[in-house]
Amino acid sequence: MYIYLYDNFLRQKKYDATVKAMEQRLTDFGIAGKIIRLQTFTSSDAIIAEEIRRGAKTVVIVGDDTTFGHVLSRAASHEATFGFLPIGPQTSIASVLGIPVGVDACEVLSKRRKLNLDVGWFNNRFFINQLHISPAKVSVTYDERFTVSTKNAMLELVVCNLQPFVWRDGGKKQVDVHPQDAKLEAFLRPVVGKSLFGKYEYEEPSIFPFEEMIVKSKKAFEVIADGKRSKEVNVKIKLAKNRIQMIVGKERQF
Repeated sequence: MYIYLYDNFLRQKKYDATVKAMEQRLTDFGIAGKIIRLQTFTSSDAIIAEEIRRGAKTVVIVGDDTTFGHVLSRAASHEATFGFLPIGPQTSIASVLGIPVGVDACEVLSKRRKLNLDVGWFNNRFFINQLHISPAKVSVTYDERFTVSTKNAMLELVVCNLQPFVWRDGGKKQVDVHPQDAKLEAFLRPVVGKSLFGKYEYEEPSIFPFEEMIVKSKKAFEVIADGKRSKEVNVKIKLAKNRIQMIVGKERQF
């Protein structure tokens, strides 16, 4: 049995035609199911747990990158197959998974090409895509062996699991990651100054594959994990014990 978790923004009139076309295509493929509309304070974890208890086997997230992160940040531990129908303002995760945006995503879902993907974990919640620590004066210890710290300079940290790390230095640069290699990749960039427009300027990133990392600071720093922001002073980041089963397309980037 399929359940479809719709982001609340899909109630906007501009999405009506695409949503209706998706629902018709899902019916054509014989995989239509129960539709649940998420609200701002909805606990997707509780909803999924209850629907699995009732017999649901496949949980499909319908929305954009933020929807994807919101649902899986709490629900990645459930024993279900997850799918993604990308629609909305930000859908960069879709291309990594090999899923077209809009109605054509239904065909990928119907083919049920499944892979088990690594999951990141930090401070009691999961992340599937990326974790970003904005420039701050922090110390970073990974795998209990190496420590990187800055005295007066600031350091930016990006931990990637699914989505590539992209930065610019005279042009677009990208490092692909593999969400099945049983490790996370950390990209560390010391801040060397600011441009005339107030943007940070960085050194070239250093890349550290790891299984567990601790980030500390005397002052609170901002953490963005799959789109959700928080303030922290001590963060433990590691590979979760469980993996997530995800439906992907043949054009995936890993």
